[in-house]
Amino acid sequence: MDARREKKISKFLSYHLRHAPEKLGLQLQAGGWVDVDALLQRARWISRAELEQVVAQNAKQRFALEAGRIRAQQGHSVRVDLHLERQDPPEILYHGTAQRYLSSILAQGLRRGTRHHVHLSAELATARAVGARHGRLVVLEVRARALADEGVPFFLSGNGVWLVAHVPVQYLSERS
Repeated sequence: MDARREKKISKFLSYHLRHAPEKLGLQLQAGGWVDVDALLQRARWISRAELEQVVAQNAKQRFALEAGRIRAQQGHSVRVDLHLERQDPPEILYHGTAQRYLSSILAQGLRRGTRHHVHLSAELATARAVGARHGRLVVLEVRARALADEGVPFFLSGNGVWLVAHVPVQYLSERS
């Protein structure tokens, strides 16, 4: 499969599995799962082999396949319980963003916006890659352990993305 088709399928899956399953007549089941056959019936332009290839080869492992079901690992704006278990985060996590958002973040902290969680990474390189997509890069260091010690729950998605509802300003610092 060529890179353009792979990207088109990945974007289609992200949109429908994270934000608008109802536009395909689908409903997310417990854990965010959708029956693969039901999805493919509504997206006849995608073959099962292509779907499996996109899931397997996606660099960010955005999707999971299990027992005839598929789901997005995180990033949902629709109401869904992904059945993630609370995890103890490492001392420091990172968040990559664009410079234009920095003043708002420094005033309000990291907010989830329309999504369920703020996304954080354990690796600086990942945060840089994510933030660079949005404009002039800024990486924020999150004192995750200290925040968790205050009782704030952290979750770890199946593809290694750390999730938290909000990061107050006092737990943030700009990383050079």
